[in-house]
Amino acid sequence: MKVKRENFVLKEFLQYSYEDAPLPILDEQTISQPTTVMMMTDALEVKEGQKILEVGAGSGYQAAILAELAGEKGKVITTDIISEVCEFARENIRNAGIKNTEVICYDGSTGYEKEAPYDRIIVTAACPRIPQPLIEQLKLEGIIVAPVATMFGQEMLKVRKHETSLETKSLGYFVFVPLKGKYGLNR
Repeated sequence: MKVKRENFVLKEFLQYSYEDAPLPILDEQTISQPTTVMMMTDALEVKEGQKILEVGAGSGYQAAILAELAGEKGKVITTDIISEVCEFARENIRNAGIKNTEVICYDGSTGYEKEAPYDRIIVTAACPRIPQPLIEQLKLEGIIVAPVATMFGQEMLKVRKHETSLETKSLGYFVFVPLKGKYGLNR
């Protein structure tokens, strides 16, 4: 893969770029550990040309990987509610030469209706449940991958939208920072 994690971490953590561990970025946010990023990416089943919404831009690393998979004809919209984090992601994506990704400083827990509908949606912070606006902005047969807080921890869910139902699969338990915003854990 052309996306190098070292281009998305803070300088003081460069030596840990390829450790399988989350690393701090700005404002108590993190860049997820590589195995978690790859598991979530694999679960999304991204195809070339798809439009993807990411809720929680972080450093821009996950968006960069998704952009690579979506290809020139695809598009990634990544949102973050924290302006400092948005600027960090925007700068990292620009420096990596990625053209098919837009960083929006916005409450992504409400989706981003302006660009909807989406083929895929990924949430990179723990939410109390899959936000209804995300389900509404997902195309039929689209996939959402998100960590959802339960009384046992945070369960990673893969949700496929069918015409009259949602098919949900558990991908295991993880630890993520809380989603901020209207439909987040920290409202």
